[in-house]
Parts: sequence; C-alpha cells; structure tokens
Amino acid sequence: MQPGTAGPPFDEFLAAADEAARTRPEVDPELAREVFLEAATLLHDGLALDGLDDRDLRAVVAGLCVDLVAEDPGAAVRARSRTVLEEPGDLDDPAGVSAAYLVSASILQL
Repeated sequence: MQPGTAGPPFDEFLAAADEAARTRPEVDPELAREVFLEAATLLHDGLALDGLDDRDLRAVVAGLCVDLVAEDPGAAVRARSRTVLEEPGDLDDPAGVSAAYLVSASILQL
C-alpha cells in the first residue's frame, strides 16, 4: 500500500513522524518516517482499526499519533484507552475505540 493514497492511518502517521523530527533535533526524519510507516502497516494488516466509523477512526489515529511519541508509548495508549471509556466526548462507539487502542498496543508490542 502506498503512503499518501491509503488514508488513515498512513497519512497521519507520516505527518506525525515529520512533526517529531521537526520538533526533536535528535530524531532522524527518514528513520521516523520508516518507523511510523511500519506501525501504520502493522495496524492496517492487523485490522486494528477495522469496524470503526470515520469519526472514531480519526480519533484513534490522532490519539496514536500523540501517544507513539510519548516517553512511554504503551502506558500512554493504555491510559487513553481507559480515558475514552470515562470521558467519551463525541465518540460514536467508546468501547470500540477503547478496544482499538488496546489492540493497537498489542499489535505494536507496546
């Protein structure tokens, strides 16, 4: 699958990689893009985001983009999974979103 044509999470993950490289001088831009592209591929192939409607899909991808650059990505993703159940905001399927975060953490071995 080609980045840029696949939509979420590929486009968003590549943008997150670029942002991480831009704001952190120690991050190699090409390596960041490679890592995020691999993460997006694993999530796509692992069907981690299947079954979510567009709004919930975009919320999960946005959350993962933030959490994957956290000091402890696994803890960040698991915390976000709990938070969406407690404070679902405008999510259509908070339980599905929470599960998608946990499945993503498992697939990415966080």
